[in-house]
Amino acid sequence: MIDQIMERENYVLAKKLLDVSHARHQAISANLANVETPGYKRTDLKADFAQELQKLASGNDVESIAQYEATFEKDFNSPNVRPDGNNVQMDSELLKMSENAMQYEFLTQYTANSMKRIKTAITGRVV
Repeated sequence: MIDQIMERENYVLAKKLLDVSHARHQAISANLANVETPGYKRTDLKADFAQELQKLASGNDVESIAQYEATFEKDFNSPNVRPDGNNVQMDSELLKMSENAMQYEFLTQYTANSMKRIKTAITGRVV
């Protein structure tokens, strides 16, 4: 019974988004760590990631959602901010990190509240 609930599309999608948010946080952290590295190019999620995931979600294919891997790419299109070719803008990366942290917080609260509702349904007691 619990396995069927945990394999529903919204839980699988929330878990995938949590994983991606964590990985994006690591990429942003690497960008910030290399803000002074000559020639470093910033890394981020592929631009079409959200569209691809939305396409999978609209198809209700839980297995495909679970297996879909976030891919990251170097950003060669952003203008260089340093003469040595580095294109990491610290203020932009910090803003992206804050946005990503808020998204992660929302997803963790969503997942936790969903688990509380399941626990309430099973035990019959409000926690």
